[in-house]
Amino acid sequence: MEAEEDKTVCLGDSDATDGPEHGQLAASDDAVAFMSSFDPEELQRCVFTESLVVFSESGRELGTFNVTVQHARKLQQPCLLLHAQSHGTIDGAPCGTTVTTYISCELEVLEENYHEYIKLEGHSVDNRCHLVQQDGKMSINKVTTVEEEVKKESASYPISSLNGLITEGSSQLLMRLITLRRRVPENMAFVTLDKQLNIIHTTFSDLGVKQMEVGGEVNEVFGVQRMVHSGKSSPDTWENYFLTNGHLVIRHQVGSPFTMRLLQLQSRTEGPGKVSLVQVENTADFLERRKELKEEYALYLRQHPEIRALISDFMQLLLLRKPENVYQFAKEYFSLK
Repeated sequence: MEAEEDKTVCLGDSDATDGPEHGQLAASDDAVAFMSSFDPEELQRCVFTESLVVFSESGRELGTFNVTVQHARKLQQPCLLLHAQSHGTIDGAPCGTTVTTYISCELEVLEENYHEYIKLEGHSVDNRCHLVQQDGKMSINKVTTVEEEVKKESASYPISSLNGLITEGSSQLLMRLITLRRRVPENMAFVTLDKQLNIIHTTFSDLGVKQMEVGGEVNEVFGVQRMVHSGKSSPDTWENYFLTNGHLVIRHQVGSPFTMRLLQLQSRTEGPGKVSLVQVENTADFLERRKELKEEYALYLRQHPEIRALISDFMQLLLLRKPENVYQFAKEYFSLK
């Protein structure tokens, strides 16, 4: 069974279809200015990978949470690619979230793919949402699958109405940058989208500096609180603590029984490992061709950083599920992409 809902919004167009409320909500000028205030050096310091472990209230390990930021290109411009994924189990049921976001140097969201799932016995839920800039608009398509029932929703906003947009993906990068400056400016209200694709406000606040034990060492951490104001009696709130270098130490949603924690600090002396020598062929043509192929492969991977993210996501789910028939599992997994 499949249902479709169109929520296309065109400001100034009297023929626009029935869509989300948009006229009253906008990002503050301070928030928009803050997003474009970061220099290349600050952005470069955010290019790294981190891995945390998900724990229950009782301290039981439930899964993993990984975030990677790397350089990429999108819409003919350099940008950053953020890939975040969490996989685990809740009461034995596999669940997870994957976010892949292309973000401009001004923290503008160019494209984002969001996937969330939980597979309960007799009741599976799968949510997918795709945002992309095209023709001066942000087009949004959402597909929700509950067992055999599929619901499709779509919306389209002029880019000008989404100045100061912060999504699930770009919020991770923004909090790294805030931490590096160790200050959350006041009077900043950003915009985001709720589950019904309506524009709502999201804000960030300073939780201060405190001492926290990480990997057996006591370190200074900086706290950033993120709140999503969806019009309910209380906003959805996340408390995040970062090391001074921007690495996430703890992430917790207020009211949730789960907490993500960093268990091991990255070694400060850790460097690239030694490369073992291999036998060198005597044929100059072979060596030259091998060099050309390596350069071609490396260039292709740089142009398509989503390949590594896709493979990483698949491998994590494969190891979590441990299917008997790997070929069938791979076929079903990639047929949904």
